[in-house]
Amino acid sequence: MYALIRGTRLYFDIEGAGLVPDGPVMRERPVAFIIHGGPGGDHSGFKPVMSPLSETAQLVYFDHRGQGRSGLANPDADPALFTLDENVEDMEALRCHLGLGPIVSIGTSYGGMVAMAHAARYPHAVSRLILVVTAAHGGFIPRAIEILHERGTDEQKSLCEALWTGGFRDPEDLRHYYEVMGPLYALRHDPVAAKATQGRAIHSPEPLNRAFGPTGFLRSFDLRPELARITAPTLILSGKHDWICPPEFSREIAGLIPGSRLIELENSSHSVRVDAPDLLLHELSAFIQEA
Repeated sequence: MYALIRGTRLYFDIEGAGLVPDGPVMRERPVAFIIHGGPGGDHSGFKPVMSPLSETAQLVYFDHRGQGRSGLANPDADPALFTLDENVEDMEALRCHLGLGPIVSIGTSYGGMVAMAHAARYPHAVSRLILVVTAAHGGFIPRAIEILHERGTDEQKSLCEALWTGGFRDPEDLRHYYEVMGPLYALRHDPVAAKATQGRAIHSPEPLNRAFGPTGFLRSFDLRPELARITAPTLILSGKHDWICPPEFSREIAGLIPGSRLIELENSSHSVRVDAPDLLLHELSAFIQEA
């Protein structure tokens, strides 16, 4: 499905019923936006891992502009608009397009950055905020480079030069990147399962290059001054062994969002959906259902 908003066609998909029979009444489930990372990825990596959460909330997946099926629908999209600020405005426009009240906002990695900014700028639009393995400012990049030099193989260090310089040329470059970097992203990395997941994904190099390259917007963004504006109850999940959004950045966020709760997952790196899927779903479902 596509929403025609803000001069683009944004792809979205819905999983689970919004209204469910409950004795003599129909009970309304909360709506949760599932916000993917990257940039340059799509929502497909959340399927089917997040599907059980549809018993708790109606799930809305979407692809950021210029990425995934949103990118396929807009082959002539302006790359200058592949930015965090535009993604935030697109997300709010999609919420309004769907006629929704306050949503549960679940952002992972770069998606967490979008979710944080959206919750700070549109506090009335978010009922609960869940941030998974993310960071609030560009300092995560030099720290990730340090960790890569400590833990990475020579091949991984060499390959990441394309990430730091904005040098990915095509989707195959990105598939090769995730294939080689897989053991850093997930402690429980399974090459066969990872290949299937990456095979389903639509990779978009241009948004990633524009985010991480030498003048990329992720180098200079800083949401810390905005975080005190967030009013939604907030859950923050970090992976103890995360190399690219290491846990100190989640601890920093927790100190800046009033009343937020932080859980550090002992046996997880960046790909919590791979390393600790059952724990992830348990924490998300419990938090969404809290009174």
